[in-house]
Amino acid sequence: MRYRLDVVAASVPEVVSHAGGWLVDRVMAGWDVTVLISGTEDLRPLSILGVEVQDLEVALEMWADRPHPQTVAVSADLFTSDARVREGVMNALGHGMTEVTLWGDDWPDRLDATVGSVEHHLSAAARAFKAQALAASGVDATAIGRAETFLCGATAVPSVAADLVPAS
Repeated sequence: MRYRLDVVAASVPEVVSHAGGWLVDRVMAGWDVTVLISGTEDLRPLSILGVEVQDLEVALEMWADRPHPQTVAVSADLFTSDARVREGVMNALGHGMTEVTLWGDDWPDRLDATVGSVEHHLSAAARAFKAQALAASGVDATAIGRAETFLCGATAVPSVAADLVPAS
């Protein structure tokens, strides 16, 4: 069985900018990574990262029937603006069986003490693929850092995400 990561995002550039390197490293580690996104944007940057893409609206309608992933990553903006996404995140945090990771500039105040800041140190390959995906998105690719920072909710079972470490 392969580990699964579902990514819920508002836009392609947002995914690439905030989590692109982490997604590349997860794909290279053998994870099945699926980005759930709405709209008709150019999806080529996500192909560069090596992830699958599915329509967010369809996925939300069928969420109860989908196999539950080991990790769900969500845009903090989408968490704040979409009640369905927020409910799914809060349920996952409450059940404690799915690791929940959020990214963005405005992190939600509603999350409790079980959520903490973590970072993923990008491999050289992740930085290279992220740079290409950013360029394909029309985003400046010159300032790719060595790490990406997230909020991460604790799970009741040991984490499968050894690539996320507490941020100092």
